[in-house]
Amino acid sequence: MKKSYRLAGLLAATLCLTNPVSAEGVSKAAVSDSAQESAVAKALAKAMTPGEGQKRLQAMIGTFDVAIRTWVDPSKPPIESSATSVSTWVLGDRYVQMMLSGDTQGQPFSGIGYVAFDNVSKLYQATWMDNGSTGMTWYQGGFDASGKSATMKGSLPDPLSGKPSPVELRMHLGDDGGHLTELWGKGLGSKMFKMMELRYTRSK
Repeated sequence: MKKSYRLAGLLAATLCLTNPVSAEGVSKAAVSDSAQESAVAKALAKAMTPGEGQKRLQAMIGTFDVAIRTWVDPSKPPIESSATSVSTWVLGDRYVQMMLSGDTQGQPFSGIGYVAFDNVSKLYQATWMDNGSTGMTWYQGGFDASGKSATMKGSLPDPLSGKPSPVELRMHLGDDGGHLTELWGKGLGSKMFKMMELRYTRSK
């Protein structure tokens, strides 16, 4: 029986020598885990908190009269129509929601869009959907050095081939409380041209 106790003691001693686990090592590991958790918490808080990137979109908030011009063929005069847009902050001042309604060529036209700044990627993003299609368009890009003009790129499926065709959403924030949005694309051709222009004039 004594031999068994001695063998057990030798085995325990051997394990301690070959795999030393000190209080200091446990403490360092705990501190490392704690620091990592703190860093993750700070990063998540920064990612979800509205800041300067969102404030830049404040000029888009309000009710606007919208003059719309649409070009099917860049060599021909545009089709003109009008609408009203109501833009509000949603989800705690994180996203701008745009609700647009009007008429074009005698038919009712309505659309919903969102614009936001992603704190993590440092990019502006926009989505758009309307009753003129069944798809949603997604754009991503940024403002220029002036902080007044932004270009966001995306793609639309070609109605004939179904293949993606590049488009650009160009936004210009005015000093008078209004803003201008342009949609550029190739349409059915091979060169980019301005397909649509929406001029927002603040009414409220």
